[in-house]
Amino acid sequence: MPAQLISGTQLSQQLRADVARRAAALTAAGTPPGLAVILVGEDPASQVYVRNKVKACADTGIVSTLERYAATLSEADLLVRIAALNADPSVHGILVQMPLPRHIDPAKVIDAISTRKDVDGFSVQSAGELMAGLPGFRPCTPFGCMKMIESTGVPIKGKHAVVIGRSNTVGKPMALLLLQANATVTICHSSTPDLAYHTRQADIVVAAVGKRNTLTADMVKPGAIVIDVGMNRDDDGKLCGDVDFAGVQDIAGWITPVPGGVGPMTITMLLVNTLESAEGK
Repeated sequence: MPAQLISGTQLSQQLRADVARRAAALTAAGTPPGLAVILVGEDPASQVYVRNKVKACADTGIVSTLERYAATLSEADLLVRIAALNADPSVHGILVQMPLPRHIDPAKVIDAISTRKDVDGFSVQSAGELMAGLPGFRPCTPFGCMKMIESTGVPIKGKHAVVIGRSNTVGKPMALLLLQANATVTICHSSTPDLAYHTRQADIVVAAVGKRNTLTADMVKPGAIVIDVGMNRDDDGKLCGDVDFAGVQDIAGWITPVPGGVGPMTITMLLVNTLESAEGK
């Protein structure tokens, strides 16, 4: 029997409806949730991402302000602007779109954002809160992946989860979130000698390496939950993930498609984080 699809599009619609309801309540109470988005330079992909985020805010009642700056903006001026947004009570979330021009240190910029407004969850302090199990904002992509796993109704507690990838934005926080949910977690990466050995034992696999066909049917335990974070192109130029979807869907119990899987959830969790910041959570 083919795996059941975990539709990020459908789950996003449900979550965004809840965001819109709560945002309307905040607005009626005089505290409209606000997200400040900063775009430096003219990177085409960044412009698309920012446009999608601003539209998602408008659709759910979150007030977004987009600030565009030339690629020549100095690091010092950017840090001054972030400090002003940190002090602005009408701004509940700050997002600086990556990548930044080469003369600006992204780590310095991210860590300049107040932890209480770090709705991307990328700062060192946010990462520390996650590792320590403290409340805080979780990076949007792994946060969305957790919501997708939870949507299956399969308890995470006691399951063996394998995360393929160790990036600071997805792999590492994904492993920590699964660990907090009482899964037994294995992290695999480019230096893992026998990836299939680990994935065949996994009840949950999260593939996040950016390389198509990283996970094939012979590497999957029957009935496993497979979350595909990858975003690649096949030989025909079509979007595909890290998972050989055609083969794995006949083995897995649950699987996310690409497109329409993890992608929509990333922006949705940005909205959720911004809303919760406005709510004071």
